[in-house]
Amino acid sequence: MTNRRRLEFHTEDQTPHKWSVSLTEEVFKIFFSQGTPILHKIFGGGSLFSPLLFGKFFDPSDAFPLWEFESDVLLSNLRSSGKTSVDWFRTDEAYVLKAELPGAEINSVRLYAENGKIVEISGQWKQQKESKAKDWRSGHWWEHGYVRRLELPEDADCRKIEGYLNNDIFLEVRIPKKTLDCDRDDTITKKSDPL
Repeated sequence: MTNRRRLEFHTEDQTPHKWSVSLTEEVFKIFFSQGTPILHKIFGGGSLFSPLLFGKFFDPSDAFPLWEFESDVLLSNLRSSGKTSVDWFRTDEAYVLKAELPGAEINSVRLYAENGKIVEISGQWKQQKESKAKDWRSGHWWEHGYVRRLELPEDADCRKIEGYLNNDIFLEVRIPKKTLDCDRDDTITKKSDPL
């Protein structure tokens, strides 16, 4: 039996300076080499939050135009080795993202829409010790959490995004496409032909 919980989707995030510190490839290599098994699950190859998910290094805090690419093409190397549980696709009605959230706690997963142009999936995997930073996302965020920011297609309706957590580890995000306003009058007034 599948346990399916709807996640709350936030449209406003008042955190200043979040994701202002970029994760570079050099910093990531050092950080990852000293990591714990949970860190390797969250940021390892095939994870939605891995900077190497798309075949070369890409900071997950930078918005990525995911739906401009086919998942079979972008993830072909990972799929052939069975190392990913990430998938995305589009239907006539919506854009869909599915991913396993390894090591993520249910209550830590947050979904945000930023200015109707970016969808953000983030969460904390390690509690922040007392520090001057008020929010873990304002500093070296990778030491405390994870993020994946994705550009929304122009026809995405960010007001109706839905997020679900299945069996406490499988994330599904559905982003409906905007519908044409069927109520407006599109009739064309014809000029009468001259006699």
